[in-house]
Amino acid sequence: MLRKILTALLILYVALILPASALAQSSYSFGVPLESVDVSWNSDGSEALQYAITFVNQSGAAPIDFVDVGMPNSNFDMSTVTADVNGHNVSVSQSGYQGSGSGFSVVMGAQTIQPGVSGVVHVDVGAITGVLYPDSNDSTYASADFAPTYFDSQYVVGNTDLKVTFHLPPGVQPTEPKWHSSPSGFPSQPQAGIDSQSRITYMWESTSANAYTEYTFGASFPKHYVPDTAIIQPPSILDVIGGLISGLFNSSWALYFCCFILFFVGIPIFSAIQGQRRKLQYIPPRIGIEGHGIKRGLTAVEAGILLEEPLDKVMTMILFGVIKKSAAEVVTRDPLELSLAQTQPANLNQYEIDFLKAFGQKDLSLRRRALQDMMVALVKSVSEKMKGFSRKETQDYYKNIMEQAWAQVEAAQTPEVKSQAIDQNLEWTMLDHNYDQRSQRVFTGPIFLPIWWGGYDPMYRSAPMVTGSAPTSLPTGGGRSSSLPGATFAASVVGGVQTFSNKVIGNMSSFTSGVANVTNPPPPPSTTSYRGGGGGHGGCACACACAGCACACAGGGR
Repeated sequence: MLRKILTALLILYVALILPASALAQSSYSFGVPLESVDVSWNSDGSEALQYAITFVNQSGAAPIDFVDVGMPNSNFDMSTVTADVNGHNVSVSQSGYQGSGSGFSVVMGAQTIQPGVSGVVHVDVGAITGVLYPDSNDSTYASADFAPTYFDSQYVVGNTDLKVTFHLPPGVQPTEPKWHSSPSGFPSQPQAGIDSQSRITYMWESTSANAYTEYTFGASFPKHYVPDTAIIQPPSILDVIGGLISGLFNSSWALYFCCFILFFVGIPIFSAIQGQRRKLQYIPPRIGIEGHGIKRGLTAVEAGILLEEPLDKVMTMILFGVIKKSAAEVVTRDPLELSLAQTQPANLNQYEIDFLKAFGQKDLSLRRRALQDMMVALVKSVSEKMKGFSRKETQDYYKNIMEQAWAQVEAAQTPEVKSQAIDQNLEWTMLDHNYDQRSQRVFTGPIFLPIWWGGYDPMYRSAPMVTGSAPTSLPTGGGRSSSLPGATFAASVVGGVQTFSNKVIGNMSSFTSGVANVTNPPPPPSTTSYRGGGGGHGGCACACACAGCACACAGGGR
């Protein structure tokens, strides 16, 4: 009897448990903590790729025995494709590719990544043609877009530190190329540099990306650096209309209609949205080799420019600076009018001198133009100071100074000490993107106003400032300076920024766009862009296949 029971249990185990276990291990599940890709445009107009992808296979998942790598199109030379896993060469197969669109598979073989094990897959592709398009805003430029291969979301877990580096064609000069708008989650502009072959590079990186999203990056450069034949010409309007007419007589008419709508409706709308977003990006990408660390010694105003704070906030910081230095006082706050000291202090920065000159203009349109010129000069000055230094490290350094300034204010135990900390650190705390909300939360209780505050707010000035003299002391009571509720003080600072935006410079977007058009000319987006990457196993849906649409889906990751 016991033997029969054991036999029945064994049969039940084989019938139920083992299949379930096998099923559990038949599904792919992996993390991609690191992925980097170098995209090089050769002098013949072709594109070369170098991938380094770190896979961490999950315990209990299926072994990673193939990796599908999507390509921008089918014009790649398989004889130039090589791959290795942890330095051990493996084969590649175009016939074994199972992703969407064009691509090939890396056949892992003996280097298969087992469950619970990690491995680094390197892939080199020497030549892909048909990847450049005319630039829609400048007929003398070529447009290059690229999206790294990506994997089906059902297989991927965790975030990815994704780094994409463009190597522009040999000979392109530092002032010539232009970057396109960055994907969501990446810095608004790439880090620019020069590689070991003296080629201009643009690098985008995000530590919070993922391996299942299609991220598209782009740049434009003068087209004379590549042969004309390497640039794919989009169809003319006559070609499209002809295609629409002929398409009415076959089953493909909907496809042509899709392309027509994309060209003449979708692309202009998308370009307008991207252009509006970029109007506020006034710092140009810096050309140079980074490696000299942090640029110290910037003023709070210059740090605000480096961090690309809104220009109305930056000008409010400049206003506080010139008032502190007794170079001017506010006569009226709405409209904002200043009284300038007859004898200016010697410690003014050049941007403060230009700021005061601008307010010397009585005509508001001339004043606005002078303020715009002042900002252009300031942005260029900061860009010049940053040459040879790491922008990211420097930005982090000044963000840390901002946090330390807030910490001093928050740590103050008495209104007097808190007021002193605010006086010393006001401009640094204003670098906080969330200054409005944070100041309302931190500035609690009474705030004893600094002596210079009377030069900013005429309501708290005991007497008019004598031209050329320092501001008089504020009204006192019981031996202490006048005070405001913390929330009122915070609102007063925020109101000053709003006054600049609404009454001094007018339309904020137009003002900033005028600065950006000089300091960081708009990159002309491609008329069409190709996609290099896609979701494996049906994760990509290509709806466009007309000539010039370059809608090429590809995939990877099994």
